[in-house]
Amino acid sequence: MGFHSLSFLVMDEDTIGHDDVIGKITLFKEAIGSQAKGLDSWMNLTRVDPDEEVQGEIHLSLELVRDTKKSCLRCKVIEARDLAPRDISGTSDPFGRVIYNNHSAETSIIKKTRFPHWGETLELELDAEELSEEGTVIVEVWDWDMVGKNDFLGKVEIPFACLHKTPQLEGWFRLLPLGNESEAGGKLGALRLKVRLVEDRILPSTYYQPLIELLVESVISPAEVEDSSALTMLEEVTTVESRQDVAMTLVKIYLGQGLVVPFLDYLNTREVNHTTDPNTLFRSNSLASKAMEQFMKAVGMLYLHEVLKPIINRIFDEKKYIELDPCKIDLNRTRRISFKSGVSEAEVRDYSVEMLQTYLTSIIESIVSSVDQCPSVMRVAFKQLHKRVEEQFTEPENEDVKYLAISGFFFLRFFAPAILTPKLFQLRDQHADTRTSRTLLLLAKALQSVGNLGLQLGHGKEQWMAPLHPIILRSVASVKDFLDKLIDIDHDIVSSVPQRAVFMPSVTVKEGYLHKHKADGPQLLSRFAFKKRYFWLTSETLSYAKTSEWQVRSSIPIQRVCAVERVDENAFQQQNVMQVITQDNDGKLNTMYIQCKNVNELNQWLSAIRKVSIYNERMLPSFHPGVHRSSKWTCCLQADRAVTGCSRTHSAVTLGDWSDPLDPDVETQMIYKQLLQGRDKLRKKYLEMEDADQTSSNKEKRANPDINPDGAECNAQLRKPGQSVAARLLVVIEDLEQAHAAFQLREKEDATTVILNP
Repeated sequence: MGFHSLSFLVMDEDTIGHDDVIGKITLFKEAIGSQAKGLDSWMNLTRVDPDEEVQGEIHLSLELVRDTKKSCLRCKVIEARDLAPRDISGTSDPFGRVIYNNHSAETSIIKKTRFPHWGETLELELDAEELSEEGTVIVEVWDWDMVGKNDFLGKVEIPFACLHKTPQLEGWFRLLPLGNESEAGGKLGALRLKVRLVEDRILPSTYYQPLIELLVESVISPAEVEDSSALTMLEEVTTVESRQDVAMTLVKIYLGQGLVVPFLDYLNTREVNHTTDPNTLFRSNSLASKAMEQFMKAVGMLYLHEVLKPIINRIFDEKKYIELDPCKIDLNRTRRISFKSGVSEAEVRDYSVEMLQTYLTSIIESIVSSVDQCPSVMRVAFKQLHKRVEEQFTEPENEDVKYLAISGFFFLRFFAPAILTPKLFQLRDQHADTRTSRTLLLLAKALQSVGNLGLQLGHGKEQWMAPLHPIILRSVASVKDFLDKLIDIDHDIVSSVPQRAVFMPSVTVKEGYLHKHKADGPQLLSRFAFKKRYFWLTSETLSYAKTSEWQVRSSIPIQRVCAVERVDENAFQQQNVMQVITQDNDGKLNTMYIQCKNVNELNQWLSAIRKVSIYNERMLPSFHPGVHRSSKWTCCLQADRAVTGCSRTHSAVTLGDWSDPLDPDVETQMIYKQLLQGRDKLRKKYLEMEDADQTSSNKEKRANPDINPDGAECNAQLRKPGQSVAARLLVVIEDLEQAHAAFQLREKEDATTVILNP
């Protein structure tokens, strides 16, 4: 929450030595937050000035001391944390300097640390006339160099007037750059960036309960599926841009409530009932379509990986040149096909058909044999969908519609997109190269035709796909048989299991080879101290063994994890090292150091372990980014192994994928914001209509006093569907709005931190 800027650096990769920085773009929090829809523009790179690349904070205590004999400015420089590394070893040799007018004083130099502890008091004696001056106290931090000039590490500027108002000022202050960043005028190039900041205040759970109850009521006891409900009103005020986010949020809310199947059934039933032409069923991006799509990603991603990953990996590894379109065949790229001096277009096409048939057969066989692997909750949701479509379209000519409804989601919105862009479904770490990408595109097209049960073959412009039509048509029977088996499941199988179990505690969230630090035995050189191990992460344990087939595993219960953090490069003289800190039943802390192969893998593991441990109660507020070696911490140089951590812990994770933890308060807050934006629309549609009806009713009573004196029946007849639900929903929105305002006011009243802006 305390971040102040976001920087993008463009690097030039060097095989030998350090990579060079071409330029950077820095966006400040205020600039991003001022744009409700976010930033989306080309931005020029600026030069990187070492004096501008500062980070970290410094802990200071400033006091203005006055007596009859003298006055002085007393500055206690206590400590600093997370300073920028300036030396080749990944550390710095920091010292502090206090400056006011022509007076200055310096602390001692503490070598080889980014987390120095000074605990020194510096005094600047002031003349009487200097006490009234509107000057600025500057505290600078520098990296001492034996040869050459010292490197700037940051500064804090405090208006002298603050010391008149608050005689003693103490706190952590963010270090700021010198402020002389220069534009390069576009000479270094530009980046197009899309950045959006979403910052929410999440209220205690009790405040969201009335909204949760209205959402649950929509699917638990709808009087008639066509009646208005909180869900239908939410759909009315949801914009096209936010529909996917709203759909994913609702899926998570109903997963947490154990009602995801009734929720999907409610939306799908409405969608089916409103569709007259079966050819247009679920073809729009309605809330029902988006909810089914996000539901499959939320609960079926591990299943998708199990089915597709071996085939996708094979396609990436083989890198075959495959092309069917005569306009795109490039004979210069066909050397892998044959060692002959020349290859004809026909030979390229025949070879491509053969390879595509091989790949497509493997994909179809893997899918149609995966009934038992498919999550039960997905199968039940599809069973309900099949039932609703069958009830609506009873004509013999619509016999295939019940299959198309399921295959449209299963093949067209789940498997085909995953084949087209494997990276977006975490099937691969990198996007495919041009050659592999073309193969994946052709396979995705073919699988879409399979999902359409071959009904549209030959009607499109791409007649060059015709060689694949026979295999597509042959697969239709097996696909229908697969769909029949898929929905052959007892509905009670899901309703008897809490839906949070959809994220299956025993299922592996992430796995792969990493290097674990050998903690026991003699101290080895860093390169030999890390041993290759295969790791598995579930929501219950982090375990590892020598290989993926090894039967004996060592495990750490996730509930014991109390911090997951990066490790400074100088701790082991190794890059991309993280630490998992756990606490045993006796309160003793244990640390496991793990090395990843690159920074992207490091971020993925940090994020994954933090997500599964997000609800742990004993999380640490601070940690040591170094290691305790030679009787001291390499980060802050403290001797005591049990001393409090010198850096703050982090909780940042990469959100927006299938393994995000369920968080009902955050999810309901998002729905509230959407409803708040559409409040006026709901009020106008439902309550103004109610007021008009009430006025009409009163006039009728006055004109006919003998008819229905109490007016109750008249009101019941005139009340439009959804008015009472709308009134309750608007009250809930107003209550949440008032609660947010009250919390905001309380935060302002309780604020005791002085924020100083230079």
